[in-house]
Amino acid sequence: MEINKKYVFLLTHIYDYGDEDEHEETKILGVYSTREKAEKALERYFKLEGFNNYPKECFFVGECLIDEDLGWTEGFFKWDDPAESS
Repeated sequence: MEINKKYVFLLTHIYDYGDEDEHEETKILGVYSTREKAEKALERYFKLEGFNNYPKECFFVGECLIDEDLGWTEGFFKWDDPAESS
């Protein structure tokens, strides 16, 4: 039996900032049922104040399979976490 896989499309806006671009800002802008809807939303956001100060390359449309892990299945730790250095 073939399983009908369902996808959604996640629109994000990501850019680096700081004196040496040492920080990253990520905004999740929406989840859409088709890539076309996500790309139309990208065009709407690109015209808005703040977003229009950044190139389109800061926008990303990612395809996500519903009901599937995206990663991090073994957990995570922060390199600068004091609990990890003891």
